Amino acid sequence: MPLIEVDVERCKGCMLCAHFCPKKIIDASEHLNTKGYYPARQKDQEKCVGCATCGRMCPDVAITVYK
Repeated sequence: MPLIEVDVERCKGCMLCAHFCPKKIIDASEHLNTKGYYPARQKDQEKCVGCATCGRMCPDVAITVYK
């Protein structure tokens, strides 16, 4: 089962990953990171297809996709 891992300390919460996710399974966390941003998180792992679009779109290289 595909899985994304977000490095919450690198993520600025720009949400480009969520915008481009074809399954719309990424949203903002409810908790701030140490820099004061709401990092991205995967909200529905079962629907992830492992396309890695989120990881390619991330300007901070904060997302790792496991297939």
